[in-house]
Amino acid sequence: MARFDVTDAEWALIEPYLPVAATGPLPRRVRDQFNGILWRFRTGSGWRDVPERYGSWSTVYSRFNGWAKAGVFQHLMDALIAEAASRGQVGLELVSVDSTIVRAHQESAGLAVAGETLDALEQALTEEKGAPLPEQPPVLRVMHRRPHPRPARHRRTSMLPSGGAAGRGRRLPRSAGPGAD
Repeated sequence: MARFDVTDAEWALIEPYLPVAATGPLPRRVRDQFNGILWRFRTGSGWRDVPERYGSWSTVYSRFNGWAKAGVFQHLMDALIAEAASRGQVGLELVSVDSTIVRAHQESAGLAVAGETLDALEQALTEEKGAPLPEQPPVLRVMHRRPHPRPARHRRTSMLPSGGAAGRGRRLPRSAGPGAD
């Protein structure tokens, strides 16, 4: 068993919730494939990087895809939470999420909504509730984005007309310039 693979005690809790068809893989292979799925999500690697000890990557992916579409993982999670609750082992620390875990994109600091959209949302809410909304502070309304002006770029210019002795873009010393004696 590799590091972080499901232990025998954990597998005893998980196995009854995983579907195994009469003609499907042996239970040992199902456990390997389940461990391969966990390995893939734990490492964040691609499916093709799943180690061979878990079986062919395409088989592991097919198993995951079928189980995900059938709702096996949701059913497994619900069952494990219910089992933990029956043992008195459920606590808020299991579902705690704080700002050290969740990262937001820099543009998520504020919601910019077009004025017409915001007015329509407020109108729909007023009609649904049947009462006018209380006065709220003004909301940032974005009508159209204006492109930022780009800074002007300065070109290098030659001090000599094209074809000069010094070549394009080169400056001649003062003594060698036109009118120098």
